[in-house]
Amino acid sequence: MNANWARLFHTIEKKERLIIGLMSGTSLDGLDIALCNISGNGAATKVKVKNFKTVPYSNAFKAEVKAIFSRKDADLQMVCLMNEKIGLIHAEMILKAIESWGLKPEDVDVIASHGQTIFHAPASLHKLSDYPNGTLQIGDGDHIAVKTGVVTICDFRQKHIAAGGEGAPLAVYGDYLLFSEKGEDRVMLNIGGIANFTYLPGDNDAAKVFSTDVGPGNTLMDQFVQHHYEGLYFDQNAAIAKAGVVSAALLKELMQSDFLTAQFPKTTGPELFNLKYLKAAQERSKTSSLNNEDIMATLCSFTAQVIVDAIEKCFGDNQKPSIYMSGGGMHNPLLVKQLKEGLPNARFYTTEDLQINPDAKEAVLFAVLANETLTGNAINFGDRAGVPSICMGKICLPF
Repeated sequence: MNANWARLFHTIEKKERLIIGLMSGTSLDGLDIALCNISGNGAATKVKVKNFKTVPYSNAFKAEVKAIFSRKDADLQMVCLMNEKIGLIHAEMILKAIESWGLKPEDVDVIASHGQTIFHAPASLHKLSDYPNGTLQIGDGDHIAVKTGVVTICDFRQKHIAAGGEGAPLAVYGDYLLFSEKGEDRVMLNIGGIANFTYLPGDNDAAKVFSTDVGPGNTLMDQFVQHHYEGLYFDQNAAIAKAGVVSAALLKELMQSDFLTAQFPKTTGPELFNLKYLKAAQERSKTSSLNNEDIMATLCSFTAQVIVDAIEKCFGDNQKPSIYMSGGGMHNPLLVKQLKEGLPNARFYTTEDLQINPDAKEAVLFAVLANETLTGNAINFGDRAGVPSICMGKICLPF
C-alpha cells in the first residue's frame, strides 16, 4: 500500500485526531491557525482547541493579494503565481506555529485549509444564464502538504457548488455538529467581511437548519478606512464611526439592493458590497459631500440593519433566540450596541460561552469539516436548495 494511504487509514482509525484548521477571510487580516483535538464524528463530534493564533499578513503580502482580490480585471499570471505563493506562505506560517507549540509536523494528523478567497460568483450575482455558481479560493493544498509533510484537505467549497449549493456559507455543517442544543433556538452569527448566520432549531431537526449570508459585515467599513486613512486597516473600537452621525438618506439607499430582499439561503461578497456600491448610493442620495465620520457611522448602521432584518425575518418579533457571535465584527462596540438595540428580545453571547474562542471559530469549523471528510457521513439536511447533504474537501498527499 502507498505509504500516504497507510498513514491516512491509521489516522482514520484513531480515537482522536490532531487537526490544524486554517482560515483566511475576505478581510485579509492574516491566517487563523487552530490546533484541534477531535474525536468522534457526526453528532458525536467532540473538539478541544489546544492552541490558536492569528498570523498577520505583512503589508506587502496584503497588497499582493489585494491586487487580484475581487477583481474581474485581475492579472491571470498573478492569479496563477499567487495560488502557489499563498500555499507556500501558509505552509511556512503553519510550521512556525507548530514549532512554537512545542510540536513537530509528524505530530499533526491533518491540515484543513480553506485557502484565500479571491472571487465569489454565485449565479445570483453574475447573472450569466449559461454559467453555474462559482467561487475561487487559492493557496494550493499540495504546496502545504509537501512543505509541511502533513496530509492536507482543501478546496472545500467546490463540492458544495457541484452538489447544487453556492459554495457558502459552509458554517452550517460544523455549527450543527458542534453547537446544536436541545431546547434552545440558536443563531450562530459570524461577522467577518460578510455577515452570515446559521439557524439551529431547538428540536435539533437537521431538515430545519440553514446557513445564509445576510450582507456586509466589516467589508465596506474596512474598505473605506483603508482607502481614506493611511496605515489603518479597520476602525478600531469604532472610533471613527462613533464620531459621526448616521445619514438617513444614505442608509436608505444602501439598503436598496435586490440581494437584501432575496430568500434564504443566499451568498454574496465584496464583489457586490464595495466602494463602488457606496459611491452609487451616495450619488443617488445626494450625500457625496458627507464627511468620513458620518459615512463610517452610516456604514456601521447599514451592517447592523441588514443583520437585524435577517434575524427578524427568520424569527419574527416575539421569539427570543440565543445569538452566539464570532468574527471580527463582534469586537466593534458600536455595531454590537446597535444589534442589541435592534433585537431587544434576543439574548447575546459569544462562542466563548460554548468553549470555542470566537476568533478561532471559523478555523475550527474547517478542522471539523476535514474530520467529517475522513470519518463521517453526509448529514441529512433534507432535499433543500442551497444545503446539500455532503462531505467536502480534496485530499493532498505529502509525497
